[in-house]
Amino acid sequence: MTETFRVGLTRDFLKPDGSLSLGDIGLSLLDEAPGVERVFLPEDVAELRPSDLAGLDAVLVLAPRVTAASLVGADRLAIVARFGVGYESVDVDACTANGTVLTITPDGVRRPVATAVLTLMLALSHKLLVKHALTRDGRWGEKLDHMGMGLTGRTLGVIGLGNIGRDIFKLAAPLEMRHLTFDPWVTPEQARAGGAERVDLETLLRESDIVSVNCPLTPDTHHLLNAERLALMKPTAYLINTARGPIVDQPALYEALRERRIAGAGLDVFDPEPPDPSDPILALDNVILAPHGICWTDECFHGNGSSACRSILEVAAGRVPSLVVNRDAITSPAFTAKLARHAARVGAP
Repeated sequence: MTETFRVGLTRDFLKPDGSLSLGDIGLSLLDEAPGVERVFLPEDVAELRPSDLAGLDAVLVLAPRVTAASLVGADRLAIVARFGVGYESVDVDACTANGTVLTITPDGVRRPVATAVLTLMLALSHKLLVKHALTRDGRWGEKLDHMGMGLTGRTLGVIGLGNIGRDIFKLAAPLEMRHLTFDPWVTPEQARAGGAERVDLETLLRESDIVSVNCPLTPDTHHLLNAERLALMKPTAYLINTARGPIVDQPALYEALRERRIAGAGLDVFDPEPPDPSDPILALDNVILAPHGICWTDECFHGNGSSACRSILEVAAGRVPSLVVNRDAITSPAFTAKLARHAARVGAP
């Protein structure tokens, strides 16, 4: 090995004092790999600049945007490894044109997000925050006015049957609920294998007692749950969104919650983020709120980081990683040339 494989990490992985902001994210995988050097980018910026990516073979990205302008002159860059599953902050087409693969970490967030959905489902159905407030405020005698909803025999509807959606159904199985899913990309057979019955979105909204949003944000899913579709939900039903805020029309959701046309919601994501402190949805008493971080645990961060590092190391060894978003980039001449160079670097056949 005569050449070093250089990995840059965005500066927002560090606290101001230089310590890791997210704890152990599996960087030992990079540190122990021969011929691999990792560095933190010099500044915490909202959008990566060409100077940030100069001379890098890989970049591990937390929050900064990666745009076409970011990639100007980034001829060596073979992989953008996104820490998480969302990639709306990355210009996918620009990565492909640059011969750069974009990877995400669904294996890292699967269980943490699924348990977060289960947490919100149980807290909402048992009216946990209401009962917490009653106890703190000395209103013990009002508890009969806040009856919860038992989940046995109820219907759980999951929008998006990916890794997280399937894991939600797996964790919820002991609750003995009926499982429905809407996902145009899966067959009825695949849905059954994932523990659910595939239905159309309108049927799911009409029949579910808990609706969980677990699909990616795309042009097709922007405001997927608009005022018309929210109106299909039962007045006793709860909505949970741990995916992306703009999938739900937030003003329409606010009106549905304010008028008690649905029972409540558990929201970890908003549109925009962070929400304006004066946003009226923050003042509702039938909503549980989290700052796009309910799944943030040591398990989540270590899983995301380790997954991203493994993708980076696959490229460093001259191999195609498995969790690539822009599959077209894999066969591009620019990427195959980079991969061949790294394979030669490690002496791979």
